Amino acid sequence: MTVPGQGFEPATGDGPADLGDAASRARELRTAYEGLLQIRRLVNAGAGTGVPAPWELRQMPRAVALVLEAAGITPSAVDAAGRRTRTGYRVAAAAEPGRVEVTWPGPPGGGAAEEEQERLTACAAVLEPMGWECLLYRGPRRRRFLEVEPASGPPKPTSPGP
Repeated sequence: MTVPGQGFEPATGDGPADLGDAASRARELRTAYEGLLQIRRLVNAGAGTGVPAPWELRQMPRAVALVLEAAGITPSAVDAAGRRTRTGYRVAAAAEPGRVEVTWPGPPGGGAAEEEQERLTACAAVLEPMGWECLLYRGPRRRRFLEVEPASGPPKPTSPGP
């Protein structure tokens, strides 16, 4: 979905299930992701695309959501009343600055809790080569979540992307 004045807005898992025309969305997503990679190449010199760019560190939920959506991972969704209508990832700022949390929520009785470890592990497998360090935790009510922050140390090799 394009927000006037902001360009492409990646799905964080707190929006509607219908993000408009699928073909247009796919084109916008591809353009945004390719832009992210190009910015990384330009600003990260030798580190290349395996290190988040400075803008990503200022807008971490947006940057992490872009990588997850570009990888084809389904975002969660909510209806107009805020009720979960689809199981998938949800990206939100963490309580501690410089980190985001990725959870795997879904509609009540939809089975999200049973699949969250596998799905969050898949999210981490996409994020880590892109320069994000992911730690899987068990939080309130024994629900798992990923804590994501910029990786320290040398970048990991990246794949060409979706």
